[in-house]
Amino acid sequence: MKASSLIAGAILAACALLAPVSQAAPSDAPAKAIPMYGVQVVRTTPHDINAFTEGFFFLNGYFYESTGLDGHSTVRKVKPETGQVVQRANLPPEMFGEGIAPWHGRLVGLTWKSQVGYVLDLDSFNTLGKFGYPGEGWGLTHNDTEIVMSDGTADIRFLNPDTLIETHRIHVTAQGKPVDQLNELEWVEGEIYANIWQTDRIARIDPKTGEVVGWIDCKGLLAMKDYIPEHTDVLNGIAYDAATKRLWLTGKFWPKVFEVRLVKR
Repeated sequence: MKASSLIAGAILAACALLAPVSQAAPSDAPAKAIPMYGVQVVRTTPHDINAFTEGFFFLNGYFYESTGLDGHSTVRKVKPETGQVVQRANLPPEMFGEGIAPWHGRLVGLTWKSQVGYVLDLDSFNTLGKFGYPGEGWGLTHNDTEIVMSDGTADIRFLNPDTLIETHRIHVTAQGKPVDQLNELEWVEGEIYANIWQTDRIARIDPKTGEVVGWIDCKGLLAMKDYIPEHTDVLNGIAYDAATKRLWLTGKFWPKVFEVRLVKR
């Protein structure tokens, strides 16, 4: 009996040695690195140094830009080559302008804390209406079927473009950690590009999962010689032309708009 037990034990030990080793990663394994991109300047054009840029997009040969600050908020149509403002609407003094996006002949805009957005005629800039939303308004862009909105948190909302009512949202994370301070937005080749407020980074976000699939490092884009102390503010402003694949970046009170191309690091 004792001998049989010894033999059985030996067989079990041998089987344990031959058993396949689990391939599951330990819970503390490092997360997969997120690709990092730098920017290479293609050309620069002038930008109004007194424009506190909030929203920024390119359409039909022009930049459209919204600016913030109480009593100074505007919507503008701008010639890209010269920075000349060819059309302008002043928002009511109680509105702190934020992101803007076009939709079928309309321009949809947000305000910061008043929980009221506005709709303008894209051609005339005449007011067509207003709409409400809970929380703050920060950035705005669109895809083929939805308006996409940021509110300063790690959430991105998707709105019905006709009713401007939220239909769903995603939670933005990088390697499992929430990414908040999402500001100005742009839809670029199936991704959401988002300025991270008070940083020199732009997040490239998968709109289905909310995962950050790339970082764009814009540090040094505006040279220190172009900074005006106590005036020049943060990077904020992304515009993209899908037809030509051109990408432009600017910032609050920046003197320049930069056409850039991405370079993987």
